[in-house]
Amino acid sequence: MVSSRKGNMIDFEISEGKDDTFVSLKACSMGDDIVVTIFNKNAHIGAVALAEYAFHEGRTSVSVLTRLGHKDDAIAQKVAHNITKNIQKVSCVVVGIHLDQINESEIHQIERNCEVLTAKSIELLRS
Repeated sequence: MVSSRKGNMIDFEISEGKDDTFVSLKACSMGDDIVVTIFNKNAHIGAVALAEYAFHEGRTSVSVLTRLGHKDDAIAQKVAHNITKNIQKVSCVVVGIHLDQINESEIHQIERNCEVLTAKSIELLRS
């Protein structure tokens, strides 16, 4: 893990997995908000999710943009929702994970790795 913190400013990178299912998550502050990128060795912009916590309703709302032919939106939406729900700050999550000829097992492992990274990032963001 690479991490630095100056006051309320956040900047860290964590990784999970191995070989073709290795995924990294970077997070940094943008004012009071959080910007997160999730990527593998073939990093790109596949989908972007923006989440906001509605304090008066006690719920999280997420909007997603997805590039044509990409399937990164499911991870982007889930990560943005979980981070914002737990830290109650606006988050923008950019996901770009690509693996040629990916199989079902690899998809599930990448999803699990992203779940682990999300949980770890929430803990780091709370500290």
